[in-house]
Amino acid sequence: MATLNAPAHFSTSPCTYSTIPRYLSPNCTTKTNRSQRVRCALSPSNWRESRRRLVSFSLALSQLLFLPNTDNATAGSLWDKYVKKKKLDPLEVYIPPVILTQLQIKDLEKTLDVDKPEYANCRSLLRSGPAASLRVNIRAVAQYASDAGNGKTASDDVDQCLRALEDLDSLFLRASRNEGKTSIKTMKAKIDTALNALDSLLQTVPADVLTKGKAVADAYRSADDDTEAQVSDPEIKQLESIL
Repeated sequence: MATLNAPAHFSTSPCTYSTIPRYLSPNCTTKTNRSQRVRCALSPSNWRESRRRLVSFSLALSQLLFLPNTDNATAGSLWDKYVKKKKLDPLEVYIPPVILTQLQIKDLEKTLDVDKPEYANCRSLLRSGPAASLRVNIRAVAQYASDAGNGKTASDDVDQCLRALEDLDSLFLRASRNEGKTSIKTMKAKIDTALNALDSLLQTVPADVLTKGKAVADAYRSADDDTEAQVSDPEIKQLESIL
């Protein structure tokens, strides 16, 4: 019988998948080999870090999915949690700035009636004066409405108003850059939507508070800069300091 004499070769390096010939490993694609390759790709430290991130993400997701579903639309919102942690000022403080913002938006609409509106200035008007704090003010009013049982209506009004103003600002930006087709009619439609939403939100305010807020806003609008010393009403002075 013929024998084959050949020197044996030994390697001190660990055996890897690439060093085994395929004809010696017919089951090279089995589940065992695949799992071994996966385990080799992840070091113990990386595997623990991945598992820690997965657990953190699962906990955060479960908190979002299992929030109580109530009729009050603002109860589960992040803003509602923030407002509850932050002590609100009396409702009377927020009403005059909201009314003044309404008047400011109406003045903005008038600037669109000229031949060539200055859209960049229109954008600035949305960010100046009482309008600059509109988001905070109407959300505070909505929180008071929620406490009185009108949370769903107030929350919808806030969302509708802010969405319309954001769309309006986008239209102003595109018009100032001559990008795409924009029309004055579309801009005025967004303004009407925002004003109607603010009117609806103010309907949730108690009548006496609303009447008082309108009086303060009217007094502030009618007051001239040179008559500041004649203004003695402390509420008007407080409103001036806020604005």
